[in-house]
Amino acid sequence: MAEKEILRGGQFLVKETNCEDIFTLEDLSEEQKMMRDSTKEFVDRELWAHWERFEKKDYAYTEETMRKAGELGLLSVAVPESYGGMGMGFVSTMLVCDYISGATGSFSTAFGAHTGIGTMPITLYGTEEQKQKYVPKLASGEWFGAYCLTEPGAGSDANSGKTKAVLSEDGKHYSISGQKMWISNAGFCSVFIVFARIGDDKNITGFIVENDPSNGISLGDEEKKLGIHSSSTRQVFFNETKVPVENMLSDRGNGFKIAMNALNVGRIKLAAACLDAQRRVIGEATKYANERIQFKTPIINFGAIKAKIANMVTNVYADESAAYRAAKNIEDRIAMREAAGNSHQEAELKGVEEYAIECSILKVAVSEDCQSTTDEGIQIFGGMGFSADTPMESAWRDSRIARIYEGTNEINRMLAVGMLVKKAMKGHVDLLGPATKVGEELMGIPSFDTPDFSELFAEEKDLVAKLKKVFLMVAGSAVQKYGAELENHQQLMMSASDILIEVYMAESTILRTEKNVKRFGEAEQATQIAMSKLYLYTAVDTVIQRGKEAIVSFAEGDEQRMMLMGLKRFTKYTNNPNVVALRTQIADKVAADNGYTFD
Repeated sequence: MAEKEILRGGQFLVKETNCEDIFTLEDLSEEQKMMRDSTKEFVDRELWAHWERFEKKDYAYTEETMRKAGELGLLSVAVPESYGGMGMGFVSTMLVCDYISGATGSFSTAFGAHTGIGTMPITLYGTEEQKQKYVPKLASGEWFGAYCLTEPGAGSDANSGKTKAVLSEDGKHYSISGQKMWISNAGFCSVFIVFARIGDDKNITGFIVENDPSNGISLGDEEKKLGIHSSSTRQVFFNETKVPVENMLSDRGNGFKIAMNALNVGRIKLAAACLDAQRRVIGEATKYANERIQFKTPIINFGAIKAKIANMVTNVYADESAAYRAAKNIEDRIAMREAAGNSHQEAELKGVEEYAIECSILKVAVSEDCQSTTDEGIQIFGGMGFSADTPMESAWRDSRIARIYEGTNEINRMLAVGMLVKKAMKGHVDLLGPATKVGEELMGIPSFDTPDFSELFAEEKDLVAKLKKVFLMVAGSAVQKYGAELENHQQLMMSASDILIEVYMAESTILRTEKNVKRFGEAEQATQIAMSKLYLYTAVDTVIQRGKEAIVSFAEGDEQRMMLMGLKRFTKYTNNPNVVALRTQIADKVAADNGYTFD
């Protein structure tokens, strides 16, 4: 345990990780596999078999299936046993979130809003009385939760909300007035987590507010949305709603902190929620391509279709690899803090906060892969994919929201780099030392020896190490040039962020496969080896493009020439992979299995 804990959040960039030290889906315990299988069974029976009901805005069915999920204990996996939950570890909670979210975005939004931002702020910030009163009802599904943060004028700038909380003269309750929008589960929730400002406080404050229409609470109509049709999304109006002082969540002015920490967990869970959606789309697309005959042959035999399937499959394999790697890091960090005497609340908060960079990376990468997978799913189905009679069209619409909620992908890209720079300034991640070394390497004479890349992944791991140097070169120079003003150079931060994302995703994929090759042998992992190589190849291309864009935009003259030379040196393969052969190998395996079989 101690060995793995050396790696703090963001340190993947400057320290080498051994494949033995990462967790993969192949490491699931028997109990976790049973949990996964029972979740899949529930989804196939209650959700997938009735996907059309979710498209027809059957809000009552969403509520009904949420209650059934509650009866099966699926709403309580992350809740400590002392409050009626299963008290499962972070990986298990990711697993349930992953496999429960594949059939329909409507249910997965309701599930995520309830178990995450609807329940978690109370379990993590609530007093003992608050937890005893509310959490068991939320864990069982007797009550549902919702989270009221966004307002018409306060979206990404969450702390700018106008909702007010005024203390009564007798000091016994607060009177809350204001308007909240885009509130998931608003139509059937029993309790709201509401953020409001007391007086002229700099930061907002959190409150637990029971949904009682006679207490000045009213709802707008159901929003008309592009996707997630049966997820109840409404405006909520508070008109002098009385809330007892004992229902303040945490301390006065702590609301912004609660909101931000809830989003950290929300981000990695959102990444999990985009995994099984991709697997199911791949399964449907593969079955269709195997059965659809054109020009006297199944369309799966065409290279253009093979390329699509190979890319879709490779992306979700990478997404799984990175998501479960980070989930286990968080779980281990929580356990370490609990062993050191932290309360469960404190341990979980700090454990997730430690890996906030990875949570942002995953939110961006996996939501964007999910969008492209559903898009290619439609394309493989052709005209049928565009029809609302097949589930491809709804999958594409549902996936679109994932790039917006839990902080837009643009915000998360900037957060990932911004948080990393802050960690460096606090001394938690040494970026300066390695960045200086890269600078010295650029000034030196490169080695022209041909390295020995005979061992599996030797060249790929060497390339990942060099991609890290690209990030250090670009980000290091940018920090030197702009210092604290870096956050005003958003386009530059976006480029750096894309490099950071590709480094983490590519490394996670290679480490997962390397670990499994050592256990199961090369022959058994042949397709996974091909996927790891293909993912890295496309990652290198992204790094070249984004690195060049950054360098030519902020460096000039000799510095620019030297950095462009460095970029070329750090992204150069000694032996280029045969990309078409890799894609063909991957697609043929998926076609033979009639779907995705790597989870």
